Amino acid sequence: MKEHRVKNWTELQEALFAESWNESIGRFRSRFAFRGVPDENHDLSTSLNRDQGSFADHERGLLRAFRKYARGHFAPACESVWDWLALAQHHGLPTRLLDWTFSPYVALHFITENPDFHKVDGAMWCVDYHETNRLLPEPLQAQLRTEGADVFTADMLAEGAGDLASFDRLAQHPFVLFLEPPSLDERIVNQFALFSVMNGPQLRLDTFLEKQERGVRRLIIPAALKWEVRDKLDQINVTERVLMPGLDGLCRWLRRYYSPRPR
Repeated sequence: MKEHRVKNWTELQEALFAESWNESIGRFRSRFAFRGVPDENHDLSTSLNRDQGSFADHERGLLRAFRKYARGHFAPACESVWDWLALAQHHGLPTRLLDWTFSPYVALHFITENPDFHKVDGAMWCVDYHETNRLLPEPLQAQLRTEGADVFTADMLAEGAGDLASFDRLAQHPFVLFLEPPSLDERIVNQFALFSVMNGPQLRLDTFLEKQERGVRRLIIPAALKWEVRDKLDQINVTERVLMPGLDGLCRWLRRYYSPRPR
């Protein structure tokens, strides 16, 4: 894994779009997934295995109960365990999924959204899923080749693994794949959302990525740069109002936008 501390806005832009040129099609098409954290010390543990994995032993029970009770409140076309996991993650249930995005600017938003963290350095994880796909079990790699895809949909993944137990048995070694969630609502669509998932509830993605020599970089966003990044994101309309449609997102944006900058 490579780590790079950016110095200014211009250098940040170069780093965000590095390696995005695709010679075979003559277009700029990034192969990276992005995740931003407001404090560089935040890890990549999931809500399931955070805090010494307090929920990991209850993964099946949590999901079983969620499927039972969620049907009375929300009735999307959840046809597979992966649809249900995406829905559960979206609404705050502890799962083995981790939120990512195809958009580096959306990731920057989550680095700079909370002014309480503007005194500490933030970080952005950038992962080339073409590289991590090389470590997938052959049946999953074959499925991507057949579909001509780089990341999985819930339907695709359900064909290769109908439940979590069979998914975990696909390989003895740890691997990660990226899953594009169903468009449950505008929030998922506007955030250009993506999930990562590993083949075990206790596995940690940061531990996995730190061992990768190719396709992984971590950008450090200095605290001194955060206010400039935040103001420029507001100007290009990457805000809570857009990324979290509805009155809650609107109020979050207004409260932050009109808050005075601390001296």
